[in-house]
Amino acid sequence: MIVVATSDFEVYHGVVTELRERGTTFTTVEPDEELPEHTDVVVTGPDHADDFGAIPTIVADPDAPRRAVDQALAAVRGDGGRTIIGVDPGRNPGIAVLTGETVVAAFQVPLGDAVDQIRREADEAPSPIVRIGNGSRLESAKLVNELDTVRVELVDETGTTPYLGTGARGMGDVLAAVNIARREGEVIDARDIEPTDGELQMIKDRSREQSEENRAIDELLARRVAAGELTIDEALAEHRDDSDRTSSDTNDVKE
Repeated sequence: MIVVATSDFEVYHGVVTELRERGTTFTTVEPDEELPEHTDVVVTGPDHADDFGAIPTIVADPDAPRRAVDQALAAVRGDGGRTIIGVDPGRNPGIAVLTGETVVAAFQVPLGDAVDQIRREADEAPSPIVRIGNGSRLESAKLVNELDTVRVELVDETGTTPYLGTGARGMGDVLAAVNIARREGEVIDARDIEPTDGELQMIKDRSREQSEENRAIDELLARRVAAGELTIDEALAEHRDDSDRTSSDTNDVKE
């Protein structure tokens, strides 16, 4: 049984709301009341961190109630393991956060937002591991190279994407991220990838799709996108600036 025992309204409201949203069985008591007989873990605020003796106690940050609930659920289920963040790379990576064997959070975000999302999850956990699938070479390299403050493992993602039945469309990347999190990989600090002609052409095609002028970026800019130095929108902006300067120089010569 999870028991919420706090006089801090923000902690109480955040933790109770999170527990209710997850359909978790719990009870609440005042910090000075006797705990229920079958208490497995207490969630409280900083003011009562040392009040519950030998009972496992989670001290909740009012600004991060989800992390406290994740820890409480892991304690109740006996998972007790470290936090592992699995990532299925791509244009919109799937991200799954596991504590032990329990999936405690899942996301799917644009590639440009993925590193910040992963860092937020990693910053809230002790000694986390980030496991990134080795597919989508350019996208996985970008993630590996930008996550330089956390342990990263590159994982063989063969067979991690499950069959999706009726009604499950759109869940594949997240479910693959769960499977990736559960596989050990090779610790990696950086991943250098030489883009193929096909990958460069794909970047150019995507830039044309996103361009208001229906113009593709050149190969130099495409290589910088492939290396993670620029987003496609930033490359398009540079391409427009270069084109405007060239047009202006040509007009000056004519005059």
